[in-house]
Amino acid sequence: MKKTYYYKFLPTKAEEEAAKPNTTIFQVGRVLVEIRDLYPAPVTDPKNPWQIKKVATSTDILTGKLMLLHHDVFEYIFRHWSMEMCSHVVAGNKLYAVIWDLTDETSPVRYHNENIYFEKGPQDTYLLGWMDFGSKG
Repeated sequence: MKKTYYYKFLPTKAEEEAAKPNTTIFQVGRVLVEIRDLYPAPVTDPKNPWQIKKVATSTDILTGKLMLLHHDVFEYIFRHWSMEMCSHVVAGNKLYAVIWDLTDETSPVRYHNENIYFEKGPQDTYLLGWMDFGSKG
């Protein structure tokens, strides 16, 4: 299932009445929802399965965090995660992850510890914390 944001632009009558006495202004809110896919998930090419391609900059390596765009995360990551996992990240929490180093395809290396995580970043971006993997060098 695909995840997206549902924006609430108009208050209900009850919310309008509740806001009148203290003259508070209605705040537009958004909620993460799960919707049925109208189109099938993007097809993965078995010869080149990596949908998100990013060249790590020196800043990415120094900070140990790889910034991912909103579209890429929602299209290629959240689509395959449960709603609970996505909500956990969108709420601002870290979700600890596993990274596989496939540089040598015959003997992949698995990384999983407190320095490898996925979290929400600034301005609808997301960060993959990869300090141990990025500093492996």
